[in-house]
Amino acid sequence: MDPSRARIVGIGLMCLGISMFALNDAMGKWLLASYSVGQLLVVRSVAALTVLTPAMLSEGRALLHPPHPGLQAVRVALSTVEVAMFYWAVSVMPLAETTTFWLAVPIYVAVLAGPMLGERIPLRRWVAILVGFGGVVLAVNPGGAGLGWPVLIAFSGSLAFAFMMIVTRHLRGTSDTTLVAWQTLAALIGGLALLPFEGWKPTGWRDLVLLSILGVIAMLAHVATNRSLKLAPASVVVPYQYTIIVWAVTIGWLVFGDVPAMTTIIGALIIIAAGVWIFWDEARAGQEALAETEEIKW
Repeated sequence: MDPSRARIVGIGLMCLGISMFALNDAMGKWLLASYSVGQLLVVRSVAALTVLTPAMLSEGRALLHPPHPGLQAVRVALSTVEVAMFYWAVSVMPLAETTTFWLAVPIYVAVLAGPMLGERIPLRRWVAILVGFGGVVLAVNPGGAGLGWPVLIAFSGSLAFAFMMIVTRHLRGTSDTTLVAWQTLAALIGGLALLPFEGWKPTGWRDLVLLSILGVIAMLAHVATNRSLKLAPASVVVPYQYTIIVWAVTIGWLVFGDVPAMTTIIGALIIIAAGVWIFWDEARAGQEALAETEEIKW
């Protein structure tokens, strides 16, 4: 495929994947008005594993013996906590406010990369990190409510996701199918663990289908975004991930009647600006390091 066309297709796939993630989040919020987090996780995970079965069978023994099993276990545990926390948070908070916490994940990763990955963080990146945290603080207190338990749940979930991203960097050699399969299986186990405390509500066929679609939509969204990153440079497509806040605000207003506070919107914009700057700065540093390596070779 022509490089310019590949970039356009990559941007389109990234936007499509992000819109599907937003749809998944909205459906989850709507269904959680009737069903528990545990029940949602169980049905969602079973549906996703069913669709994944052909790809899992093609992996063979590699699926059962992934590299770095200890890190794999840490990753799936963090993933389960993150997913459960997100659905818990979105069940009691507006969609846009919940999504804002997850927008800040690249900022958390930038901070954690220093002590956990041994990466040097230049001063200009620290400035962007502090600005981003300012956006988080602004978004945390949109109506003067302060640090209530919903906010703490959302923050904990987004922090778990940041730790998961750090661990995933160490598992780059693992196939996508293996990562998604174990991640989904762990969510299923987590949902089953919650059921004794939350109970199981009888599910009609319509809601059962909708709960199942949650898992399929999330999986297809992952496929779209992963394919996007293969077709076009990350520096081109990654900033489009932040379009999820547009979807969250729009769907939250149209479906749930949520009108985000101005401080939430301003905080989200600050977080996006800081996140994009951090990403571009990391990309530039990587290009400079590569150029230096090529000069040494010559």
